[in-house]
Amino acid sequence: MDWLLSPEVWIALVTLTALEIVLGIDNVIFISVLTGRLPQHQQASARKVGLLLAMGTRLLLLFSLFWLTHLTAPLFTAFGEEISLRDVVLIAGGLFLMAKSTLEIHHRIEDAGEPKHGVSVAVASWAGVVVQIAIIDIVFSLDSVITAIGMTDRVGVMAVAIVIAILFMMAFAGLVSKYVDEHPTLKILALSFLILIGIALVAEGLDLHVPKGYIYFAMAYALAVEMVNMRLRKARARAGGRD
Repeated sequence: MDWLLSPEVWIALVTLTALEIVLGIDNVIFISVLTGRLPQHQQASARKVGLLLAMGTRLLLLFSLFWLTHLTAPLFTAFGEEISLRDVVLIAGGLFLMAKSTLEIHHRIEDAGEPKHGVSVAVASWAGVVVQIAIIDIVFSLDSVITAIGMTDRVGVMAVAIVIAILFMMAFAGLVSKYVDEHPTLKILALSFLILIGIALVAEGLDLHVPKGYIYFAMAYALAVEMVNMRLRKARARAGGRD
């Protein structure tokens, strides 16, 4: 129990928890998009069950330490680059995000242009959404788990950080989903973010490192511009109502 009094352990725990939460922003955006296609009464349960499964997959990745340390071993060479299992997972996950986001944007635009009377909008299945949340979390968490292994040799510290981060996402995913769902332009912006993240994952899989700071800065800047636009639209709507 002496390790509980070690400053290094607590610094590692705080650092890893912050890392997991920051990297979890991508996951929260993806969850908000997926659950938005479910009926209202199923969205909360899908988020909770999906994130609980995601917690399980992250912990399984963590406890598979020996397997994870061999993920970077080259499997084959393509276009002059050595491709490892980690690269395959990142490329597949990035392509999935790009395809999924593009299809969602297509659905949003097509549905917006169709008359609502007598038309039933396609709704995703609860089980399908939950499985997609759990699977894509493996892609999102792969790098963070490998990084965590390099930062500390205490599996317990890593496990606690993962659990705290998932609980944080469970607490705020609903608010993010509700806000995004209420603002159609934010929905399109979130889907654009996922395409950007998908491109970054494919690039990472091809050994073209894109600093995450650049991606998060672009996302934050675009979000700030959209928030200003939303405030202007509300101000114009109020001014029009008074006329």
